[in-house]
Amino acid sequence: MEKSFAEMNYYEMLNVKPDAAFFEIRHAYNSAMQIYQADSMISHSFFSQEERKQILSFVEKAYLTLISEKERQIYDNELIRLGVLKATKWKVSPKKPICIFDINRNPSIKSAPKSNDELREKIAQNKRIAEIISQTEISGVDLKEIRNKLDVPIGRIAGETKVSLYYLKCIEEDNISRLPAPVFLKGFIKAYVKCLCLEPVEELSNKYMSVILRIDKK
Repeated sequence: MEKSFAEMNYYEMLNVKPDAAFFEIRHAYNSAMQIYQADSMISHSFFSQEERKQILSFVEKAYLTLISEKERQIYDNELIRLGVLKATKWKVSPKKPICIFDINRNPSIKSAPKSNDELREKIAQNKRIAEIISQTEISGVDLKEIRNKLDVPIGRIAGETKVSLYYLKCIEEDNISRLPAPVFLKGFIKAYVKCLCLEPVEELSNKYMSVILRIDKK
């Protein structure tokens, strides 16, 4: 079942594992703060201004708790007592974490963008795209097929949405076990769909999320 942001524990809010090193927590916090403060497609396509403020408040509280060794241990003990968490040893020498947002846009993945009018014209003329859009459910493979038919490089979507290439590829490959929490994922999908000028955005996003949530319940 999809959790609201308020229902998540602090590790879920920052999208880090319970054994995350302090470096990883700082990195996740900085990424989250930038994405929700920035004028981005993700935050504006999924959250209202009031919701963004609330999320930033949750993120701040989660960070201040998890970055303090004493406060984090108290919080972990409470999660263990509630049966949410097993006793975990924090990592000391972390590898660089995979960030769900590509804040520092890599210029090597950019390409000359097509205009929105060109994309809409291609969509209107392509029968296969119309077939996919009319489906009751849409997979990541379907989204990739549409993107390829529109000749839009995946790097353009990464550059415009700030979603990391790693997660975009996981979405397109239907690598569900590697995807972020639904609260982030739906925003990513709405930004992806908007970037390709596909409509209606909300309906198409829900068609994708229905697949993810159905599999998650199994």
